[in-house]
Amino acid sequence: MAVEAAHGSDLVRVVALLAAGVIAVPLFKRIGLGSVLGYLCAGLAIGPFGMGLFTDPQAILHVAELGVVMFLFVIGLEMQPSRLWSLRREIFGLGFVQVAVCGSLLTGVGIAAGLSPAVAFVAAMGFVMTSTATVMLVLEERGEVSTPRGTRVVSILLFEDLAIVPLLALVAFLSPAVPGDGSRALSIALGIAAIAGLVVTGRFLLNPMFRILAAVRAREVMTAAALLVVLGAALLMQLGGLSMAMGAFLAGVLLSESSFRHQLEADIEPFRGILLGLFFLSVGMALDLGVFTTHGLQIAIGVVLFMLVKAAGIYGVARGFGARHGDGLHRMVLMAQGGEFASVLYSAATVSGLLDATTHAVMSAIVILSMALTPLAVAGLRWMLPREQVSLDGVDKAEGLTGSVLMIGFGRFGQVASQALLARGIEVSIIDRDVEMITSATGFGFKVYYGDGTRLDVLHASGAGSARAVAICIDDPADALKIVQLVKHEFPHAQLLVRAIDRQHAIQLMALDVNYQIRETFESAHRFGESALKLLGVAEEEAAEIAADLRRRDEERLQLQFTGGVHAGNDLLHSNRMKPKPLTVPRQQGEALNDETAAVCSEPSS
Repeated sequence: MAVEAAHGSDLVRVVALLAAGVIAVPLFKRIGLGSVLGYLCAGLAIGPFGMGLFTDPQAILHVAELGVVMFLFVIGLEMQPSRLWSLRREIFGLGFVQVAVCGSLLTGVGIAAGLSPAVAFVAAMGFVMTSTATVMLVLEERGEVSTPRGTRVVSILLFEDLAIVPLLALVAFLSPAVPGDGSRALSIALGIAAIAGLVVTGRFLLNPMFRILAAVRAREVMTAAALLVVLGAALLMQLGGLSMAMGAFLAGVLLSESSFRHQLEADIEPFRGILLGLFFLSVGMALDLGVFTTHGLQIAIGVVLFMLVKAAGIYGVARGFGARHGDGLHRMVLMAQGGEFASVLYSAATVSGLLDATTHAVMSAIVILSMALTPLAVAGLRWMLPREQVSLDGVDKAEGLTGSVLMIGFGRFGQVASQALLARGIEVSIIDRDVEMITSATGFGFKVYYGDGTRLDVLHASGAGSARAVAICIDDPADALKIVQLVKHEFPHAQLLVRAIDRQHAIQLMALDVNYQIRETFESAHRFGESALKLLGVAEEEAAEIAADLRRRDEERLQLQFTGGVHAGNDLLHSNRMKPKPLTVPRQQGEALNDETAAVCSEPSS
């Protein structure tokens, strides 16, 4: 009975963990605060100072740290060695300067607060180590990992992960009980041996191993091998006294040019997501609210001072390296918090006698609170950043254009659509508001002007008043509708041709009585289906007949939907109409292709 009760208790904890994340994260993301803060608050709610379902968050944290390990492995898969080499200036230049400047400033704050220089240095450097998990998750949610801004942030994080190794050595050196020189030399030798062993293994053994496993065609074995690589690399680095996350990152880098890269990423992704969420939950549980009763004011002042001083240092370094004001603010807000490596550094300092238990608890609370404040700061970043002015260097604004056709938008759709007009010698005035695209188009001999087609003054300057036709080729349906309304009202003489994004957009354009609209993938999809029939053995004439019939029926249904006859449109699917002839393909495939409802079912988007 006791064993069953223990198992039941464990199951309650597992359910509580899952429920906390499932409830809190969607709620916090819905109100714009991000998933990190949701996990932290959920962990606090079920932890020792909430409902008390968990009394030892450190035990969960040790397992949950594997989420950070797997996260760094996935990041490493995206970082080819050539890309890392190209980032060497950012990693060892920008990263080193930021760590050095922020560490010096925060050490000064600690000394001013009455800490000894050694203790102030350890407290400061723990806070300098930004939370890799928090920052990377925020960047991922905002789609900024691969942007220039995100790349610089990742470079700094990589240097900070590397810096934890010499910092641990410095803690040992500063501690009252200094180990012998032989022990220190042995630790360094172990670290170097661990890195060398991982590089050799990744370079010569991993790819052959995955080729052998792929030949077996056992998906579960490939998944197990992916986990073995990640956890094995982390273990090897841990045995060498280095960061587990750094080991996983290096393993990812070594496999980044492998043909198995995408398979590995797909295998690791489910484990990475769950364990990373568990990591943030355990960090929330680890927040010791008891220390607030005795050191609440000290913690509050510490959070404010440390974050402000670190933010100032980050901004100053960013500007010193030539970053724009907006980029500096972005980096400052994103990286002003402490991170998970602080607990490693503070624990090592406590064990060695450099930090006492109270200082450890206070600094840990400051770090965790700063991590919790980061999503809030990022959410408020858009209010801090001024609207960036578009640089028009080398780009001409639309002014005094006189083409017979005004084309608005010159992306993939516009580029293809313009070719027939240009081939016929028709003068086309082209405007777009994507400066990078305009510059690229210039390199291919196209003259594209900068202009926002949703503005009436730009339409006048672009020659809409004299143009015989206006071709709207942008990919934003709301902006396309706005331009249509402006042209219909101000330039009623112009023929309107509009790119429709999907069926609903096409119906809206029909309601505005444009001269021509086409769903952007409609014709290509029909041609695709017609070609598929031919490849399956259907006669060319019959395939063309089927495609023409489907096109006609789609047009009829679109007209019925436009006039409000949606139900009549559905009935049309089952009415008597020309039936395709039996197809010269195997019976099973022929039955599927002859099922009229399969090919003409409702189309949410094209």
